[in-house]
Amino acid sequence: MTQQQMIQGRSSRRTSARLRRKQLAGLLFVAPAVLLVIVFFLLPLGMAFWMSLHNWPLLGRSRFIGFTNYLNLMNDQRFWGAMRFTGYYTVIVTIAIFAVAFPLALFVEKARPLTKLYRTAIFLPVVVGFGSASLLWAWLMNVDVGLFSPLAYRLGLTEKPVNLLASFDTTFWSIIVMVVWKTAGFNMIILLTGLQGISSEVQEAARMDGASSWQRFRRITLPLMRRTIALALILSVAGSVLAFDQFYIIADGGPQNSTVTAVYWIFSQSFVSFRLGYGAAMSMVLLAILVTISVVQLRLLRTPEGA
Repeated sequence: MTQQQMIQGRSSRRTSARLRRKQLAGLLFVAPAVLLVIVFFLLPLGMAFWMSLHNWPLLGRSRFIGFTNYLNLMNDQRFWGAMRFTGYYTVIVTIAIFAVAFPLALFVEKARPLTKLYRTAIFLPVVVGFGSASLLWAWLMNVDVGLFSPLAYRLGLTEKPVNLLASFDTTFWSIIVMVVWKTAGFNMIILLTGLQGISSEVQEAARMDGASSWQRFRRITLPLMRRTIALALILSVAGSVLAFDQFYIIADGGPQNSTVTAVYWIFSQSFVSFRLGYGAAMSMVLLAILVTISVVQLRLLRTPEGA
């Protein structure tokens, strides 16, 4: 072996050692995140699937029944009714959130006096937990000691105090308003990030070419914000499909079980009727539906290049 070959061999070994050290360092950095995913997602997911294959009571021994829970689920009209209501709620609330969040993002994106104050004020409801926000609105909507109904009566807007939770329409739309108030600020921040990522030079060039504000918005702003909109849309849809707190705390599924969501029904079967295996089966089906919806959204909103 020549001296040059020996030198090349040592250099190659040193390069390989450096690569191995870098790979080991990278594995050490990602190990905590991988561990968290395994412990708090993969293991519970596997446990939930295993439970779904059993008749799993709260007390006593579980009994393996295969896919019987899934077969029973196909004929559970209450579950599919809850899924239909959840889908209806998801469509309405997602449109409402974007209808509020996008104009707010456009408003606070431009530098003007008190812009930071506006952003803070709009974002403040986001830091309130959904449970706390639901308790607050349950009090505000109370017909006797709340704010909305007695205030409307004293202002002469109604002939008598109106119970906002007595009918489906008033209950549903009151909850929609609460959710929009609670989450619009979060979506505004996401959309604002996308707006600020658009080069001002592109907008200025289009303005100099004579493009109107609507044309710039349609031809430049929206296409360049596809990824941002996709992220906000996926988060909004996922949160809406998993809605529970507001319908449980404010309406308790009423009136007449007309506002029972999928998660509410899973909760009822699992922790009220103590059918934990059946509740796990419903959870797996809901997860599959949610993943499918997210994949479809990503495909529809991805850029033409597929990025």
